Amino acid sequence: MHSPNLTQENIARIRALFPGCVTEVKGEDGQLKLAVDFDQLKQELSESIVEGPQERYHLNWPGKRAALLTANAPIAKTLRPCREESVNFDTTQNLFIEGDNLDALKLLQETYLGKVKMIYIDPPYNTGNDFIYEDDFAENAEEFLKRSNQKDEEGNRLMANTEANGRFHSDWLSMIYPRLKLARNLLSDDGVIFISIDDNEAHNLRKICDELFGIENLFGIFQWRRRQRADNRNQSRVSPDHEYIAAYSKSGTAILRGTEIDLSKYSNPDNDPRGPWASIDLSGLATATQRPNLHYDIIDPNTGISYPPNPSRGWSKSKENVLKMIEERLILFPKSPSGRPREKKFVKDLQSNVTGFSTCLDSKAVGYTTNGTREVTELIGGKYFDFPKPVNLLKDILIQVTKFNDIVLDFFAGSATTAHAVMQLNAEDGGNRKFIMVQLPELCDEKSEAFKAGYKTIAEISKERIRRAGTKILEGECREGWRKDIGFRAFKIDSSNMVDVYYTPDALEQGQLEFFIDNIKPDRTPEDLLFQVLLDWGVDLSLPIRKEIIHPQITQMDADSKTEKDNLRESAKSADKTSFEVFFVDDNALVACFDTGVNEDLVKELARFEPLRVVFCDTRYQSDNDKINVEQIFKQMSPHTEVRSI
Repeated sequence: MHSPNLTQENIARIRALFPGCVTEVKGEDGQLKLAVDFDQLKQELSESIVEGPQERYHLNWPGKRAALLTANAPIAKTLRPCREESVNFDTTQNLFIEGDNLDALKLLQETYLGKVKMIYIDPPYNTGNDFIYEDDFAENAEEFLKRSNQKDEEGNRLMANTEANGRFHSDWLSMIYPRLKLARNLLSDDGVIFISIDDNEAHNLRKICDELFGIENLFGIFQWRRRQRADNRNQSRVSPDHEYIAAYSKSGTAILRGTEIDLSKYSNPDNDPRGPWASIDLSGLATATQRPNLHYDIIDPNTGISYPPNPSRGWSKSKENVLKMIEERLILFPKSPSGRPREKKFVKDLQSNVTGFSTCLDSKAVGYTTNGTREVTELIGGKYFDFPKPVNLLKDILIQVTKFNDIVLDFFAGSATTAHAVMQLNAEDGGNRKFIMVQLPELCDEKSEAFKAGYKTIAEISKERIRRAGTKILEGECREGWRKDIGFRAFKIDSSNMVDVYYTPDALEQGQLEFFIDNIKPDRTPEDLLFQVLLDWGVDLSLPIRKEIIHPQITQMDADSKTEKDNLRESAKSADKTSFEVFFVDDNALVACFDTGVNEDLVKELARFEPLRVVFCDTRYQSDNDKINVEQIFKQMSPHTEVRSI
């Protein structure tokens, strides 16, 4: 009968936007409740580090505030297409981005915000070594030892045990935190992220994800046995045979597919009128101390034989329920006294033909790292990766989460198992799942097999694995109707295509003006500019692109037939008439021309296509009048077109 608690509703709204800004505090009554962490919220809304720690339940480490600032800070970079390293550039819907994944995640925010159904990452595990991903906030070991008073300015050690790994935990957390924060933005509302991890950081990863995704959105911590045989090299005689895969959803709307029950195991050998049935284990999972009501003898009413419970497990049902089941002929008694009573389960009584996806992954089905190593070796001829994930492991996860047209992201691509698994699953079920791979161009060790084979970076190996995997998939059996997309558009992260301006107008000298005639860097191509526009406008980077050479004078000439117009076009070419290179993205979703000399004739010609958007270079019009008249021409000929300049 109370009016709504508006404060709690506001907290819920903040939690939806910034899960990490809502924490647990102890109220005046001593009870824990949810409250806003205003220090953290101020940091989310600030472009500089906000001070003011307070006692609260949360995960903290040296550099966390700087990591959050790094996640939110803008960058002046872009994606440059690389046709020569791509496969089926014009038609594929898959992407491969070479560069730091923190930059890549920032560049993808506008285009893929809330559109990625599944993310899988296998980040570098914290082995105590320095990280390749060195962000602005990172410090090297020497700086850390001096700052923490473990070394003086001359480099002399001031305390023992300088190899303690506190710095390594902080560095790893600072590396992964901003990337996961940005990755969450890309997930769709029903999207799920899967993160492979080992024991070194599993506890910290859980706390970070609880903060970023919300503890209520934990799907599960899956265990995967990666090694078939125990390791005998560890002096502690402990063999770390397993890893974990932490799974978090974006919101409560996500659901896994589960595992379908094999109904072929159900039959009706006794012609039971209730239909097909299967024999189900009746054992429980609790000791007599834990569940005394589940420890009793089951007596066969026909033979009088008594069957005691397993001391460590008991039965799965109470004595009262079992007696009722005996009356209803739902208990199967063994023919031999050494056997055990079992339950008779009918198909008609199944609430669903699907069971939950087990958190204990079946390594015999999904494979071990040895399978992953063999898959990479067979494709590209060398053991270039340590402990790569097997394709079947990723396929099993993909089956649980994705449908035919979903987008899958892996921003620690490594051996590109995720891309391989996406293509393989598409080939098997006819799907059109699309992948986005991101990989740092980490240099291969000059002594490594990969370097000797001609690969300079890990990214090069990743791309080659995708090329060869695609070819092999096409050689095998493919689902009829599959569109056979085994390609990818390759991109490299680079500085902005626009010229850097360091001076205000009043600080420019006359001799410097010539440097600002064009605002585009001289080494950038029209296709570079096109993809920067797609990024800036949030247009899908995988849309089909068509390039045409347009001669506006010819189009506007009178001609009675297409043949006459073609003849006019050829004569105009030989007469060196003005032509323009024009890009058409998804037919008329976007039309772009970045050539010099844009005039009214070209603008009128492009307006005939009635594009949704059109873009030119601000400094490349033929005259100021042409620049001024562009919008007026489109208003008259194609009023719905959005006109922009870069």
